[in-house]
Amino acid sequence: MPDEYVLSERPEYIRETLDAGKIGDIRQPLTLWEKISNISVLRKSVILLLLAALWQGYALWADNPLIFPTFKDTIIAFFDALVHGGLLSRTMVSLKLLVMGYAAGIALATVMTIFAVSSRIGSDFLDTLTSMFNPLPAIALLPLSLLWFGLGNFSIIFVLIHSVLWPVSLNMHSGFRGVSNTLRMVGHNYGLSGWGYISKILVPAAFPSILTGIKIGWAFAWRTLIAAELVFGVSSGQGGLGWFIYENKNEMEVAYVFAGLLTVILIGISVENLIFRNIENRTVRKWGMCVLSE
Repeated sequence: MPDEYVLSERPEYIRETLDAGKIGDIRQPLTLWEKISNISVLRKSVILLLLAALWQGYALWADNPLIFPTFKDTIIAFFDALVHGGLLSRTMVSLKLLVMGYAAGIALATVMTIFAVSSRIGSDFLDTLTSMFNPLPAIALLPLSLLWFGLGNFSIIFVLIHSVLWPVSLNMHSGFRGVSNTLRMVGHNYGLSGWGYISKILVPAAFPSILTGIKIGWAFAWRTLIAAELVFGVSSGQGGLGWFIYENKNEMEVAYVFAGLLTVILIGISVENLIFRNIENRTVRKWGMCVLSE
């Protein structure tokens, strides 16, 4: 064998064990910017401020308050309508109708989903109805609702039920069907049956889909209500938030129209962050069923 291929022994090297007490603190404290950027409320507030600044800048550039009022004028109109213009009472009328239609829609969706998960016929029945009526805009049923139920709150409640029923039923049913067989067998092995099996196995496992359906149903119901009030107008002698927008449009009070739209947005943001976000944090995030991004 040539000399260049002769293998030499490698000297042994012994690494001594380090004393953990001498290493010191390996944690690195967060910077001030990292601490601030981890606050979800602050991040979203910055986004809202940027949008408000863009709104104000574009309105000043357009310089046409009859088409696009400034953010400042909209805020002034909002507080004036809130104190003197009856905006609060109009909003309460809309929220009252929303709660009634939303609750009725969720109750019916729950009954239909229970029927669907209990039998194959029920599942086929729900699949057929959702494929038929889920694509149908709820506002398109308003003329028929007026013919069937006349002028009154029930006409609007009917279209609200339609807007909530199908998306909530579809998501509930998908959630229950998506529960793994492993979890089902765990429940049976523990001797669970009936309501105990449903409440401890099926509902927690399907709750992310259920919550998604409830959130979608809320969004559909809220925008359907505003659209119905814009078309339908006054119900039982009272006008809601949609009617407030429609009245001010006719009077060319565009700043008050934007104030009404801003109220719709603020209610949507409040419901999402104060109600649904807390429910999500106490359930699916606590159970480790989604990635915490805060």
